[in-house]
Amino acid sequence: MKITFLGAAHEVTGSCHLIETGSKKILFDCGMFQGGDYNEGKNHEDFLFDPKSIDVVLVSHAHLDHTGRIPKLVREGFKGKIYATKATCELAQIVWADAQRIMVYNNRKYQAPILYSEKDVLLAGEKCHGLDYGKKIDLGDGVSAVFKDAGHIFGASFIELSCEGKVIAFSGDIGNINVPILRETEQLGEVDLLICESTYGDRIHETSEERKDIILRLLKEAYVRGGTIMVPAFSLERTQEFLYDLNEMIAEDKTLPKFPIFLDSPMAIDALPTYKKYPEYYDVEATKKYMKGDDFFDFPQLTITHTVEESKQINSIAGPKMVIAGAGMMNGGRILHHLLRYLSDPNSTLIIVGYQAKGTLGRKLYEGTKQVKVMRQDIEVHCTIKAIGALSAHGDQKKIISWIGGAKKIPQKVYCVHGEPNSATVLAHKLRDNLGLKTFVPEYGECVDF
Repeated sequence: MKITFLGAAHEVTGSCHLIETGSKKILFDCGMFQGGDYNEGKNHEDFLFDPKSIDVVLVSHAHLDHTGRIPKLVREGFKGKIYATKATCELAQIVWADAQRIMVYNNRKYQAPILYSEKDVLLAGEKCHGLDYGKKIDLGDGVSAVFKDAGHIFGASFIELSCEGKVIAFSGDIGNINVPILRETEQLGEVDLLICESTYGDRIHETSEERKDIILRLLKEAYVRGGTIMVPAFSLERTQEFLYDLNEMIAEDKTLPKFPIFLDSPMAIDALPTYKKYPEYYDVEATKKYMKGDDFFDFPQLTITHTVEESKQINSIAGPKMVIAGAGMMNGGRILHHLLRYLSDPNSTLIIVGYQAKGTLGRKLYEGTKQVKVMRQDIEVHCTIKAIGALSAHGDQKKIISWIGGAKKIPQKVYCVHGEPNSATVLAHKLRDNLGLKTFVPEYGECVDF
């Protein structure tokens, strides 16, 4: 077998890895590169393979950096099947449609290029085949795959691919510990080689027990300042988990200040029915609430603003108020309109709850840049900016090492991908030193035999 690393190599976005078995060409993911622009130039470059030659795409989860170039793959001739969990199939189609709408908007306003059409999105959706966790799928010629719960976002998987008596696993993104709604990451099986994410390979998060206390403290401080609380949340999972935490705080009378909260993300809103459709994905606590008939995405202070007109009405509401909007890296979506209005307000607060890729507006704000461009306008940054690692969808260094070390058969080779060079290298060294593994940090386009 051959493995070629075609994305998320020495960077976090653009997940894509080609597996060649001799008779089959299989992709793990086909994600969008994300940087300074929503739809950056690398996405428009030719694939380093013929899309017509690919037999199967195995998708770990629905996030744009793991699925965003699949409609482009279809547009350029891919005729095979796409496999993912049932929830991922549904959520991916929401992600693609939302991305395509944003690209059309950016094209009209800024003449930015469009990666694919609405028709391409529909054709990609027709190729999706939803699977249950743990169900082995025969891909033909002695090749099979199984999807296991990664605990990252709703429907997320790590994938174990078997061929020629060997097992290659692809982590996708491994979830954080003790997160709301989701079950814990499943045990890694008997694996010979692992392609593993390393997003937070050099960091340790705050504990899950601290999460609600941190959120409550930040919200109380922001309430006193009196401005707008902006939460640029990834529309899949960060948003739903943040709503879950807020709901619990209100139910448990944790003295959450009474200010209006607006969910201003069409994609997050469109995803809610999928979350409600598959309660079998819930963890024990979420299942208990579901069985009681609780809707943990609905509570008195929350207003959902789906249309543009509803979104604009938020501006007429005096602070303090909270706005939860995508995109999570602040490189597109409705959050930009709120940043344009409130970044310069010293009474307002920006709460960062997810990873910010290099080159994105979110990364610049996270690093403390005092003047940024938002929708091509120069904005002075005077608001308070806070980040909460415990709200990340990604496991930290400790979680990843524990997950690999707890495998039924510890893989002897691990390739660290989906991380910036330092985080990938630090994780590789830790895995080598702690578990005695052979570890590698592959280059983009690097091909290895296995």
